[in-house]
Amino acid sequence: MDAVRNLRKLSRAALLRSATRGTLPDAIEHVAQVHRAHHPRADLDALRRAYVLAESSHRGQTRKSGDPYITHPLAVTLILAQLGAETTTLTASLLHDTVEDTEVTLDQVRDGFGDEVAHLVDGVTKLEKVDYGAAAEPETFRKMLVATGSDVRVMSIKLADRLHNMRTLGVMRPEKQARIARVTGDVLIPLAERLGVQALKRELEDLVFAVLHPEDHRRAQHLVREHTARPDPLTAVAASVREVLRAASVEAQVLIRPRHLLSVHRLHHKRGTLGPSDFGRLLLLVEGDADCYAALGELHTCFVPVMSEFKDFIAAPKFNLYQSLHTAFADADGRVAEVLVRTHRMHRVAEAGVIALGDPHRAAAAADTTADAVAAECVDAERADPTRPGWLSRLLAWQSQAADPDTFWTELRDELAEDREITVYPAGDAAGGTPALPLPAGASCVDAAYVLHGEAAHRCIGARVNGRLAALSTALRDGDTVQLFLAPPHTPGAHAPAREWLTHARTPAARIAIRQWLAGHPVEPPAPPRSVSPGTPEAPGRPDRPRRRGGPAAEGPSVVTGHPETPVRLARCCTPVPPDAVTGFPVRGGAVTVHRDSCQTVVRMAAAGRRPVAVRWDKRTAGCRVTLLAEAFGRPQLLADLTETIAAQGAAVISAAVEPPCEQRVRHTYTLQLPDAAGLPALMRAMRRVAGVYDVSRAVHRLPAG
Repeated sequence: MDAVRNLRKLSRAALLRSATRGTLPDAIEHVAQVHRAHHPRADLDALRRAYVLAESSHRGQTRKSGDPYITHPLAVTLILAQLGAETTTLTASLLHDTVEDTEVTLDQVRDGFGDEVAHLVDGVTKLEKVDYGAAAEPETFRKMLVATGSDVRVMSIKLADRLHNMRTLGVMRPEKQARIARVTGDVLIPLAERLGVQALKRELEDLVFAVLHPEDHRRAQHLVREHTARPDPLTAVAASVREVLRAASVEAQVLIRPRHLLSVHRLHHKRGTLGPSDFGRLLLLVEGDADCYAALGELHTCFVPVMSEFKDFIAAPKFNLYQSLHTAFADADGRVAEVLVRTHRMHRVAEAGVIALGDPHRAAAAADTTADAVAAECVDAERADPTRPGWLSRLLAWQSQAADPDTFWTELRDELAEDREITVYPAGDAAGGTPALPLPAGASCVDAAYVLHGEAAHRCIGARVNGRLAALSTALRDGDTVQLFLAPPHTPGAHAPAREWLTHARTPAARIAIRQWLAGHPVEPPAPPRSVSPGTPEAPGRPDRPRRRGGPAAEGPSVVTGHPETPVRLARCCTPVPPDAVTGFPVRGGAVTVHRDSCQTVVRMAAAGRRPVAVRWDKRTAGCRVTLLAEAFGRPQLLADLTETIAAQGAAVISAAVEPPCEQRVRHTYTLQLPDAAGLPALMRAMRRVAGVYDVSRAVHRLPAG
């Protein structure tokens, strides 16, 4: 509040006298000092000229509080300067209301300050109607996403603008305060989190908390006042940590970081009561990444670590640039302290997020006279394109598909509620193909399909995750490799997403596309048949249980034993065919049953002490009967395509069965009569080439005992 009062005094003084050309007006001297602390070589002439234009344009205008209007752009600019924003952003923030609320035109801004400043001012101007009626909010935030996608600095200015408006919200009616606070909590705070601007996010959270939950806010304030009235035990703990790190020659700045009010409330609600050490955390600032781990090692060696609290966000940074080590320990007196360990650079990025990255459009080879080496270090290697993080690309991709404002608004809030992100890799990416896919945590193969293929994902029939077949509902994990299978586009009925896909989809792009297809096709697509037998009608009853169908008897290949008079039959469990290696076992009635050597029945009989009988194939016979198992992704016309392929290879279908589909996969079992056993490998290869079929194997049946 002192800063606000000082700005009011300085702005009133600026109204009474014009600035001398080439010198800074008194009203922005404080802003300039803060800016120089982050950017010592900054050229402040653009700031001076922007203030002169803003002050003269807004002269005579007042805020609802009665203060001169110029105090608002000054306060917004000071907030951004404190976070380390570069000169272009500060210039645009001083002018962000001129085009909307004064006679100044965008062309005048462009002529006086260049295309970049004009682009930022135009982007913020398009967002200025956010507070005018709930009906306008969805479309306003759609514009906000588009503006943010073109330059994240637009969103930075808007967040600072909202923060100052929230600070001065008390002059408005209670119902309007509540509405603005709800919108801020639903969208702007999650956007601040996504952009990594934690400093703005924390203060916005406390201001929204005070408006929407005043009783809880007062209770949290009371808890904090009670705590501050007593000595803080973290002071002694911090001294012990300094001593330990000094003895280990680890240079570190050890600070006590108080929790903000909403954090205190959440922790109190979670634990029921708060201990003396729960009102803050220790913050250790070191020089390099290696120092972070050195400090962590000393803490875990000299104190008792609470391993359940350990998290490494340096090795695995959050999607919003955040890097830090989190841990907790108990000292000799049993006091538990939570600790954050990070470098100074990590701390700047954690507090200011994308604002700490400077100008995202600056050419790498260009010399930047407005930013020091610290800002350049922040830009380096943090993210290839800070203006287009993965979550923002997803929002921009689906927002144009959501024609209905209510759908857009619902999906936007759901998307922003996700606080973690994973990266998956399409199969073949290592060879330089499709880039990595950033997805929200919990995303499934369905989400990956729509991100990769758009509406063509309607034809998705299966997936492999890390080389293994997986259901489309499979939740992906960070680092997974995913391969998606699509039915050919000309396949009749292939464009048929299942309604249950909606329960697996986490991204708005997938949900919107699926809903749109289902809305345009109110009749549920027919499911593939559960069981079919050529020439045999499906029997009623027990429809979900797979059945094997009988067929006409057919002669199979002959097997010769040492006793020509001994009856020989081929085992139904493994259906051996020439030239399989086979073993015979005598069974009841004096007959010999012949099994493939790889059959599990052979192993069981040998273990039981049954003596095998030497058998061999009669070379004079070539025809054989075989049972094949085809595993495929369910689709229309699959059975017809498979039987057509089998017929083309000269095999006759003795019986066929199709099991009920399970998670988009279906199993076909065929008993076939081949004119020549030598044609079996070619037949199996041909069946594997049928669209949707991913495996064909010899069937092994489990026969009942006895």
